[in-house]
Amino acid sequence: MDNNATEKIDMHSLLLMHYSLGLTNGTIIESSFDDEPVEVEMGSGILTEGMELALYGLEAGDKQTLTLTAEQGFGLRDKDNVHMMPLSDFPEDLNPEPGLVFVFEAPDGEEIPGTVLSIKDSEAEVDFNHPLAGQELVFTVEIIDIDNTHSNITET
Repeated sequence: MDNNATEKIDMHSLLLMHYSLGLTNGTIIESSFDDEPVEVEMGSGILTEGMELALYGLEAGDKQTLTLTAEQGFGLRDKDNVHMMPLSDFPEDLNPEPGLVFVFEAPDGEEIPGTVLSIKDSEAEVDFNHPLAGQELVFTVEIIDIDNTHSNITET
C-alpha cells in the first residue's frame, strides 16, 4: 500500500484500518484497536453495506464514530428465522439449553449459527437471526492506509 493521504476510500479500495463494533450501551463486541490493524477490501462482504457506506470518502488518518441503525448493521430480526427443532437433531453429547449457540449445517452444506431460546418437551426453539440483528451498533474506524491501485476488477 502506498501512503498517499489524498486518496479517498471508494468502492474498490483496499484498506488498512482499526475498527470497533459495539452496542449503544457501551458494550464492545469486537475491536482491533488493541491489536494489529485489519486489512479490508471494499465490496468483499466483510463489512455490511451500512458499514461500507460509512467509510466512503474517508482519507488515511481519518477517525470516525457512527451509530448504525439495525438495517445498516445486521438487519432487522425476522421471526421466520426462529424454528422448532427436535432435540434428536443435536449431537448426543450436547445438552441444548437456552443461550447455547450451536452451528448447524444447512442442506446445502453451509454452516449457520443458531441460538437456543427455549426447550419445550422434545424440541428446542432455535433463533437463526444474526446475534446482532435488530440492534443499533456503534461503529468506530481509524483509517491507517488506503490502496486504490489494488482492484478486484480485471481490465480486458
